[in-house]
Amino acid sequence: MRPRQRSDAGQAFPIYIVMVAGLLFLAFAFFAVGKASATRNGAQGAADAAALAAAQQARDEIGPAFLGAMLLPGGLNDFFGNHYISGEPCAQAQRLAASNNADVIGGCGWRSRFQSDEVSVRVETRNTVGDTVIPGTESRHATASATAVIEFRCSWKAAEEPGEGAEPPPGDEEGEDGKPESPGPFTFDCDGRDRFEIDPLHPDLWEELSEALFAVHLTDD
Repeated sequence: MRPRQRSDAGQAFPIYIVMVAGLLFLAFAFFAVGKASATRNGAQGAADAAALAAAQQARDEIGPAFLGAMLLPGGLNDFFGNHYISGEPCAQAQRLAASNNADVIGGCGWRSRFQSDEVSVRVETRNTVGDTVIPGTESRHATASATAVIEFRCSWKAAEEPGEGAEPPPGDEEGEDGKPESPGPFTFDCDGRDRFEIDPLHPDLWEELSEALFAVHLTDD
């Protein structure tokens, strides 16, 4: 009987080795998946930061054009219909991507609509997933995309309007409220909560005005 017990133990040992090896492989595989997930999350964070940076930079730069439009009859409607953003905001996107160990690939994609602009950014991580039990991960970079929107959040009207029944001066156009839009101070009503007046000849700091007038946020691609 004793020789048989030693024989059974000898047969079980290789099975035990195979089971341990399998469990170790699974552990390393899960580790590889975790590293890949962390790299993708890093890429998405870099993309989000880059898109928001580009949108915020664009918002900061449109001040002169926006205030200048307020001096012209129908200028704000023309501004929202014809103003396009490009250039420096994309450089800001790259700076933010680089600070998150990634690079913008393919530049920034701008999409202009009336009273809103969207910027889409795609980034690639500088680091790779790294060496794992899964072949190829040592050279695999993660990519991610994000889109941010600059959205005008206000309605406006001229602070001084023509008297009731009066004809607007030649060249005047209608504002958002359907009333004649003329150069000069305007009253802005933002999200139904914030109401204030802007005189384009004596404006407050654009940094403060821009945040009140334009919302910047991420959106779904």
